[in-house]
Amino acid sequence: MKRNKLLIVDDEHLIRWSLEQNLKKQGYEVVTAGDGEDALRLVREEQPDLVLLDMQLPGMSGIDVLEKVKEHDEDIAVIMVTANSGLDTAVNAMRLGAYDYISKPFNLDELSIIIKKALETSDLKQEVVRLRTETKKDGVPNIVGESRQVAYLMEVLEKVAKSEASTVLVQGESGTGKELVAKWIHYSSNRAEKPFIAINCAAVPATLLESELFGHEKGAFTDAKVTKKGLFELADGGTVFLDEIGDMEMGMQAKLLRFLEDRSFRRIGGGRVFSVDVRIISATNKDLQRSIEEKTFRNDLYYRLQVIPIFLPSLRERREDIIPLATHFIANYNREFNKKVVGIASMAERVMVDYNWPGNIRELKNVIERAIILGNDETLLLEHLPLEIVAKATPQGGAPASSFRLPAEGIDIEEVEKELIRQALEISEWNQSKAAKKLSLGIDAFRYRMKKFGYLK
Repeated sequence: MKRNKLLIVDDEHLIRWSLEQNLKKQGYEVVTAGDGEDALRLVREEQPDLVLLDMQLPGMSGIDVLEKVKEHDEDIAVIMVTANSGLDTAVNAMRLGAYDYISKPFNLDELSIIIKKALETSDLKQEVVRLRTETKKDGVPNIVGESRQVAYLMEVLEKVAKSEASTVLVQGESGTGKELVAKWIHYSSNRAEKPFIAINCAAVPATLLESELFGHEKGAFTDAKVTKKGLFELADGGTVFLDEIGDMEMGMQAKLLRFLEDRSFRRIGGGRVFSVDVRIISATNKDLQRSIEEKTFRNDLYYRLQVIPIFLPSLRERREDIIPLATHFIANYNREFNKKVVGIASMAERVMVDYNWPGNIRELKNVIERAIILGNDETLLLEHLPLEIVAKATPQGGAPASSFRLPAEGIDIEEVEKELIRQALEISEWNQSKAAKKLSLGIDAFRYRMKKFGYLK
C-alpha cells in the first residue's frame, strides 16, 4: 500500500518537530525544511505528495516557494500555513495553485482532515492522468469475441460513442463486462481526453452518496471540514459510470433525476448552481422493470436513464467466445506472471465450452489466472481446471455431466483418472473416505488408485 510522503516547511524548529511526530504517528513519511531553498531541494529529491508550507519564511517567501513548487510539479498538493488569515492572502495562494490554507494557531485534527482530503484529490487527479495515458498508449479497452452477439454489440457501441447521447443504461448479469463497455464508449468518443470516473452505488452508504456525486461546502455537516467537489463536477466534459444503479436508495434517485433534467446541481450546504457537461452511463444486473413493480426503483428515472439501452449477453449465450476469451486472458497472464502457456488441451477446451459460467467473464478470467499461477506446463490441461467446473460441465445437447465427448485425437485415460483422484483429495482436504465418496468408489478401490498414482506410499 502506498505510504504518502509529506514535506513540512517552517522556520520554527519546534513546529516542524511537533508536526513531524504527529504526522508520522498517522502513518505518513515526513521530511522537513526550515527555509525556501531547502524546501525546493527536497521537492526535487524526495518528490513529496504534499507540502505543508508556511507563508512567512526567511529569505524566499512562502508564495515564491509555492510558485516554484508548482512550476516543478503542478500536481503536488500544497497547503499554506499563515498567521494572517486575511482574504487577500488566501485568494492569492489559491490562485497560484494551493489546495487550501490554514491559519495559526491551527487545530491538529482539522489539519489532519485537510491533509487527507488534499491527498485524496491528488490521487484522483493522478488516476485520471493514468487512465488518459493508458488510453493513449493502448487505445480503447479490448472487447474480445467472435460471436454474432459481440459483432452486434460493437456496432451499437460505435454508434453510441460517436453520438451525443447523454445517458446510457447497460444491463446484464454480474461479470458480463458492463464497466468495460462503459470505458469503451468513453475512450472511443470525443470525451476521451476528459475524466472517466466510476462509482459503485451499492458500495457507498446512502448518506454519503449525495456528497460523493454532488460535493459539499465547508461546514455543510459535522464532518465537512473542507469544501469538496463531487464526481459530477470533477468529471465535467467526461463520463460518470454509475455501477449498480438498481441499488440506489429512492430519495437519492429523486435527486439524480433532478440532475439529469438539465445537468445542474448545488453542492450540499451551498447556494451556487453548477452546470456540467457529463455523459452518464449506468449499469445494473437487476431487472429494473421488476424493481419498478416492487416500488424500489422510479419509473421516471428508468426512462431517463435508458435513452440508449444496451443489453450484454451472458457467456453461456455466446459459447463460441469462451476459448477466444480464455486465450486472451492466457496472453495477459503470461506477461504478468512471466509464464509461457501456448495453448489449451482439447479436453480442457471441451469442458470450458460445456460449462455454464454463472460468474460469466469474471469467473472465466479468475479460473485462467489460477491455472496460470499453479500450472507449470506449456499447455493448459484439464487438471488445471477446478474440479467443480469439470463436474458441472454439461455437453450441449443435454447429456449428463459425466458424458464427455471424446476428441478426435483421443485422450490419456490414466491422466484423467490421476487428475480426478488428486482433485477429489484436494477438495476433501485429503480425507480419503470423503474423497472416495465423491468419485463413488469404495475406500479400498480408492486407496489402490492413490497408491497407483503415487499419492499413497
